[in-house]
Amino acid sequence: MSDLGLPTQVTTEIDSPIRETRLTAVDELSRLAGEADLAMAAAARRALETLTQDDSRTVSAAAAAALERTAIRLRPDRVDFGQVPPGTPRVVADVLVDGPPLAAATATVTVSGPGLRAMLAGRQLRILWQPRSEWLDGSVTVRGPAGWADVRVTGQVPAAVPPPMTRSGVEAQMRAVDGLSTYGPPRVTVLPPPRPRRRSRVGAVALIGGLTALVLLGGVGVAWALVNDQPNGDGLLAAPPPTSAPAFVAGTAQAGNAPTPVATLNAEPLAHRVVSVAKPTVIGTIKVGNEPEGMAVSPDSRTLYVADQSSHVLSIVDTGTRQVSSVTLRDTPRFVAVSRDGRQVFVSMYENDKSGSGVAVLDAAGRDVDHYLNTGKQPYALSVSPDGQVWVPIHSAGRIEIYTAGQQQQVGRITVPPNPHAIGYAGDLQRAFTANHESNVVAVIDMRSDQLLGSVPVSKSPHSLAVSPDGRRVLVAGYDADAADLIDTVTLQRTGPFKVGHQPQSVAWAADGAHGYIVNEGDNTISVLDGHTGQVTATVKVGKSPRTVSVAPDGRLAYVSNGDDDTVSVLQVGE
Repeated sequence: MSDLGLPTQVTTEIDSPIRETRLTAVDELSRLAGEADLAMAAAARRALETLTQDDSRTVSAAAAAALERTAIRLRPDRVDFGQVPPGTPRVVADVLVDGPPLAAATATVTVSGPGLRAMLAGRQLRILWQPRSEWLDGSVTVRGPAGWADVRVTGQVPAAVPPPMTRSGVEAQMRAVDGLSTYGPPRVTVLPPPRPRRRSRVGAVALIGGLTALVLLGGVGVAWALVNDQPNGDGLLAAPPPTSAPAFVAGTAQAGNAPTPVATLNAEPLAHRVVSVAKPTVIGTIKVGNEPEGMAVSPDSRTLYVADQSSHVLSIVDTGTRQVSSVTLRDTPRFVAVSRDGRQVFVSMYENDKSGSGVAVLDAAGRDVDHYLNTGKQPYALSVSPDGQVWVPIHSAGRIEIYTAGQQQQVGRITVPPNPHAIGYAGDLQRAFTANHESNVVAVIDMRSDQLLGSVPVSKSPHSLAVSPDGRRVLVAGYDADAADLIDTVTLQRTGPFKVGHQPQSVAWAADGAHGYIVNEGDNTISVLDGHTGQVTATVKVGKSPRTVSVAPDGRLAYVSNGDDDTVSVLQVGE
């Protein structure tokens, strides 16, 4: 047999009539199945699956064992919410997706159980139960190229839960809970219950085509707790990770002014956790095109895309080697976003007179333009929503244009206060937030109805915003106020302003949500804020006229475009 993508030597060993040689091939395939090259790893697993049918029992047993070693695993494989107080709106548990890099690639989630929801962000599986019955005995199954694994989920409500689940206050007004959506990569689907099957995890897995373009979303280094380590307005509380098996504790927290019963869970510690530092350091500089502005990092943290305005090119940087290539675009590139699967790159464009307004859609693997979108005038800092749609702020028209994934058909327009600059999402709350520069407000959008729900006054000229990884805080840069603000995504309460550098233009969050970063264009610095208190922990000098900051999903590095230096500063932000 042969399999495209495998080394010739290995395919030769697989086809050998000598049993010992085929056993050597099994060892090599086991090694390849655990490596970061996802296409190679998938090909290795396919070959191992074939070898499980080998005429030699020794070879078939070795292949089956190799598949088991390189299969997806969930830790823990049982979540028991225990007895949940009546009226509890929801309880949450976090489970680690373990295994080789292929384990989390293109994985889907199947949910079975009343009121049960789940979402996958990198290597973290978040399980949420909205009690709608007296008993829960369900399961969450994760399937992908590295096999499948499931978690049994149980719980009990001692007394009847009043149907339907109505709640007063902000949470009900904002419809925060009904209909969970991911705020990480939209590789999660909620499907009907899976058909019964035996517990073996070494069966063949149908692979999605084009595996050469697959990426491990979030990387092994980017698993973080999606529940804050402090009480928040959503009524969720997480205790420090235990040293033994997870324990589950019921408690009460405040949501607005009314007490809301919740269940508090101790989550199992996540592997390879990256912790952001209070004082980042500049560790390098990358030369790119003329006047770099917007940037984005691929989901696997291996590629940086930089919009070089005066060069009319998109620079593509290998973050490992720091080698730079470029793609010439039709019009002046301004801002960049990457699809959740890393396969497409979106670049907003317009000339100084607003002509040439549109979005270039690039194929990431081919590194060329696939097609262009015609948009309203002056498309600004576009972004990709949790469900994969492309949201484009149209600065000169005071609206958001929404395009589908894939071929990007326009499916919606939302009028917002003048003039929208940037968009962020609190996915599980189904809310989007826009920074509206001339109106001095942050607009709040219901993502179910695409309706404007209201706005939050902030510091003058909000130029940029970003939502924290846990979806609970919005960081906003007030360009003409030399200040930043924080907004609670549930209560919409604002704290601040917090004094930062001169002319703050761009913001981003650390992967663990502990720190925020503000680019100060006017004094060539980055302000680092404590993500909970807003206190400035450090001020870091970068290049001339810094424009945008982008944090790699693996949480270790951040990048700052320096418009007057034609460079990108590389910062060590996590360890």
